[in-house]
Amino acid sequence: MSSIDASAPRSRQSRWLKHKIFETNSIILIIGVLLVISIGGLVEIAPLFYLKNTIEKVEGMRPYTPLEIAGRAIYVREGCYLCHSQMIRPLRDEIERYGHYSLAAESMYDKPFQWGSKRTGPDLARVGGKYSDEWHAGHLADPRSLVPQSIMPGYPFLARTELAFADIAAELRANRGGGVPYTDEMIAQAMTDLKAQATPDHPGQSALEARYPKVQARDFDGNPARISEADALIAYLQVLGTLVDFKLYDDKANIR
Repeated sequence: MSSIDASAPRSRQSRWLKHKIFETNSIILIIGVLLVISIGGLVEIAPLFYLKNTIEKVEGMRPYTPLEIAGRAIYVREGCYLCHSQMIRPLRDEIERYGHYSLAAESMYDKPFQWGSKRTGPDLARVGGKYSDEWHAGHLADPRSLVPQSIMPGYPFLARTELAFADIAAELRANRGGGVPYTDEMIAQAMTDLKAQATPDHPGQSALEARYPKVQARDFDGNPARISEADALIAYLQVLGTLVDFKLYDDKANIR
């Protein structure tokens, strides 16, 4: 269309004249599109620079204990996240199978988060307390002895391998550098707290519980004579999904 039909209504002619500069010049159209996108992007991004935290705080969340964070490191090292996600979507079938949908705050201390990208095995966001320590120890050693259809490899060496935790204080300090609120006291007592959580009747358990509410302190792998990598991994699995009272966030009206 190179000219305006004289018989066309004035309003239509007026609109065409306003758009003509964009419709007949691709360079100006591209500049206009980029300008609109830039303004929209700034409107969405700029407010984030003025917020101290984009994640709503949830009552009950706390940093991992030294033993739990050591177990999480083993979880990442062995690639567990490649087959097990830790994110329950707000869909009815997921909630009925796994439990309350995941809250953003549950991953606020995960560096990096363990949402995962596939589920060869079940989601583990609510696995804490679902099975006993004995079940987890047996499942790690020989998955098919408990779940015959499982294709998960066995990890019997975890129970035979003593946990190396000489640098656990440095681990907490590094996480504090990434925003996890570990205090100087938590870092200074990291080694003692790790031993207290994995050793039955350890004298440091009361102090551990004061620093880390809802902590579970016991022998996890069935061998109280030593602290193994299985102790750490099971302690980590047993805390997943246990810190938040989900009844406060249960809104079934939002479940699609």
